[in-house]
Amino acid sequence: MSKLKIRPLADRIIIEPAAAEEKTASGIIIPDTAKEKPQKGTVLAVGPGKKDEPMTLKVGDTVLYGKYSGTEIQIEGANYLIMRESDVLAII
Repeated sequence: MSKLKIRPLADRIIIEPAAAEEKTASGIIIPDTAKEKPQKGTVLAVGPGKKDEPMTLKVGDTVLYGKYSGTEIQIEGANYLIMRESDVLAII
């Protein structure tokens, strides 16, 4: 985990998505065209929260989020997601 030079505002967080699965449980290699978008990732940055709602997530948490949640952004050549804390489904 590298230190990001970006800080999310309000109740937003920045997530580094987990790598997509390369093989199935039985050992079959999955081609790039058939890989599913990961729904799990690590929180890299957290905003300060809203006035009456403090943030429950913290940097380093591993979370599950919806398949189409967030906005994909590219920072320093790496892909990240930025989304609201309410888009996170669970903390692992």
